[in-house]
This record gives sequence, structure tokens and C-alpha cells, in this order.
Amino acid sequence: MSDKVLVCGSVAFDTITVFEGHFKDHILADHIKSLSVSFFVPSMRKEYGGCAGNIAYSLRLLGGNPLPVATVGSDAADYLDYMKAQGIDTRWVRVLDDMYTPQCFITTDKDNNQIASFHPGAMLRSSENAFLRDEGVSWGIVAPDAKEGMFAHARRMREQGIPFVFDLGQAMPLFNGEDLTEMLSLAHIVTANDYEAGIISERTGRSMQDIARSLQAVVVTRGAQGTTLYEGGQTVDIGPVPAKQVVDPTGCGDAHRAGVLYGLTHGWSLVDSCRLANVMGSFKIGSRGPQNHKPSLAEVDAALQENYGIRFA
Repeated sequence: MSDKVLVCGSVAFDTITVFEGHFKDHILADHIKSLSVSFFVPSMRKEYGGCAGNIAYSLRLLGGNPLPVATVGSDAADYLDYMKAQGIDTRWVRVLDDMYTPQCFITTDKDNNQIASFHPGAMLRSSENAFLRDEGVSWGIVAPDAKEGMFAHARRMREQGIPFVFDLGQAMPLFNGEDLTEMLSLAHIVTANDYEAGIISERTGRSMQDIARSLQAVVVTRGAQGTTLYEGGQTVDIGPVPAKQVVDPTGCGDAHRAGVLYGLTHGWSLVDSCRLANVMGSFKIGSRGPQNHKPSLAEVDAALQENYGIRFA
């Protein structure tokens, strides 16, 4: 089986600043109608992010072969060089010279409250990025992106006979019940966290068990409680991998998706694929930012043996 995976989704920059105070001391309810505040943020870092970028990063860490499908702006040269340096094939990352790369600006205070703004930039035209069938592609994933882009990629993969994983994620507010029903009719596997799974059930009027009956499987992540796999009429609870330290959950879901995709493209069972996914999530949460965890394959193998009694190789 080929290990190439089309990773459709956003490629973005995350700019993260820290306000060394409390928002509540400056955003006053009595003056909310005329809000005008400014925060001094001496700490700032810029991270490579976006769901497609994050998934591709973790999949490549495992030795996988991701092909990100995304639209970026003229300011993305360093991100593309960074991807290429890792051996990630960027042929389907389209550069739009008249737009900016999607960017998220996040300010966090001492209570870990966040104020964020997101500029979609080139992501708004992701539906125009019409990838062609590569005979070596065995799986794909439709991760959060512009809604039109997500549907365009899903329909293209269905037409080209490429099975794919649907990851609703942060695109959840964009999809109503009819949208979700159509996407479920196109996908082969659905991944969601516990909250997203509840929203999918509510908006479609179907339980995750029922949804799984019409698909290959449904994978629901439950944070520190592990993962639930619905497959073949069975429900399997897969225990978590305790994190050595909890630093930052940003990108944990993307690292988990990478583990599932690696297993799917290497002939693993879905149970073992979810076990690998749990391992990747545990490594990710121990580092700050979505693409700064760097477990070796030996460390991944050791974690699989210790927690599940299986080997990576």
C-alpha cells in the first residue's frame, strides 16, 4: 500500500503574545459599549500552524508521506522552505501572490484567557486548488479550512476514488445539519473530539454509533480519557497515554489525526492506529506550539510498547 496522503486544510501562521496581567482588570462591563483597550505584550512568538501544516508535520515525523493541499499567500516562502526541509512534498500548496497566508493572532493573559482574531487570507480561495489524482495516494483527510474548500476537496476525492477522513474541528460553526449529512455521505472515516461529536449528533439527529454504521469508522477523542472507536457495529474504548508533562494542547488533535493516517496507510488495524494516535497526542501536549514536538521513532516505539504492548516497526 502507498503511504501518500492528501492533507487538505489550512496552512497558517500563529502569532502568540502574552499579556502579563488580567483582561478582567481592563475590560470593564460598564464600558463595554465603548471598548478601546491596548495590551502591552513583551513576550511574542510566531509559530507555523494550520491544520494541514500540523498534520503533515506529525505524519512526516513518523516517516509518513503527506502531500498538503492548501492555499497560502506571498508571505509563505519561509513556511514552504521549512516544509521542504522536512521532506514534505508541497506540490499542492498553491501560492496566491495577491493575498496573505492565513494568520491567527492570539493574546493570552495570566489566567490563560485568550483574545484571538483570525485572518483567512488565501484560505478563502482554497476551493480553487484542484489537485489531480496521484496514483500513489491511498488516503486523504479533509481538515478545517474554508467551508467551500472542504466540500470541493471532499467531492474531488470521492470522484477520484480516494478514501478520506473528515475532521470537522474548528470549522464546526460553518456546518449545519444538511452540510454535515452531505459530508458524511462522502467520507469514509469521521474524527472528532467529544464536544464536536456531540454537535454532529445534535445537528444530524444521529448518534455516533448510527453514523459509524454507514462509514468505515468513527473516531472520537476524549482528551485524558483516551479515544473511542466505533467500527463494524462495535464500540472500543482505547485507554490514554499519560503525558509526561502538560504544556500546551494546541495541535494535539492534529497530531492524533497524523497517527490515525499513518496506521491507515501502513496496513494497521484501526484500533492500533488509534493507539499510535494517542501516543502522538501525548508527545504533542508536552511541547509549546503545534509543531515543536520531536519524538524519535525509538521513543514512539517505546511508548507503544509500554502503553499497549505493540511495536511501531
